[in-house]
Amino acid sequence: MEYVKLGPSDLEVSRICLGCMGFGDPASGQHSWTVGEDETRTIVKRALDAGINFFDTAIAYQGGTSEQYVGRALRDFAQRDDVVVATKFLPRTADEIAEGVTGQQHIASSIDSSLSHLGMDHVDLYIYHMWDYNTPLHDVMEGLTQIVAAGKARYIGIANVYAWQLEKANALAEREGFPKFVSVQNHMNLLFREDEREVAPCCAEEGVALTPYSALASGRLSRKPGETSKRFEEDSYAKFKYDATADADALVIERVAEIATTRGVTMTEVSLAWLLTKVASPVVGATKPHHIDGAVAAVDLKLSSDEIAYLEEPYVPHAIVGVMAQNKPSDAGKEHVWLANAKYLKEEGR
Repeated sequence: MEYVKLGPSDLEVSRICLGCMGFGDPASGQHSWTVGEDETRTIVKRALDAGINFFDTAIAYQGGTSEQYVGRALRDFAQRDDVVVATKFLPRTADEIAEGVTGQQHIASSIDSSLSHLGMDHVDLYIYHMWDYNTPLHDVMEGLTQIVAAGKARYIGIANVYAWQLEKANALAEREGFPKFVSVQNHMNLLFREDEREVAPCCAEEGVALTPYSALASGRLSRKPGETSKRFEEDSYAKFKYDATADADALVIERVAEIATTRGVTMTEVSLAWLLTKVASPVVGATKPHHIDGAVAAVDLKLSSDEIAYLEEPYVPHAIVGVMAQNKPSDAGKEHVWLANAKYLKEEGR
């Protein structure tokens, strides 16, 4: 395993971050394909043994049970100072807005709930999960400053963000003496490269780390066309993100498979090896222990410049999809967007 400093922070993280969205009680109603606590423990232990020290979860994942499962596993299998734990908070809900709960109060309550779930007294990275269009930015940044000052979070990150939003937030932080965002967690992979236009150059200029999610496009970059899985069949949100561009994406997937065959490695390794040339530490989900092995092996696979160009050449511009497409000013105050996914897809006729 290789390690890298996370942006301007002093956090030393593995080049692979274990994404924990696939852990948690499926009875929460969010995702049917998640794995239970026993499987979570096995996967977390496998990750630790492979040198992964960076774990990413969120209060939204399976009603907080992802945080609970991950927290208990890390307490049993690792020393707290040896791991870097990230979790995320959501925008204020419509009920909180109606009741006059401030942004500062919402963040304070959110971190306390997450720490309770995790069984920890602090997280290393606290991530603003999506832009809250109905809460003043100053309130959000001040709320984050308060929890950093209280020792409940060491650093702050942001997810699902446009370049202008990152610049606006960090400029405010610099002016007011607030902590700045040290990392960005956006949607980025070989099938969705829109962040290369503005977000990636912005982060490079400012020294902000990129830790993208959906690194394997919900499995599309890890298997040949026609191969399927439980998540492939049941993940309606992934279908919403990728089905509309499946024809255009097919050529990219074919080239991943071609290079994998030529190099004698897996498609997972090729896809992640490409992403590792662009970012600090991609967030890679796992619902089976062997998923860890392919992700870790990617760190040692070095693609040539010709291979990288060959993988990138078929890409065509994509519309913004997923959280950033749904989280708009007109949606302010709604419950977090993916819990309403089934309703959204039905309304869109998908």
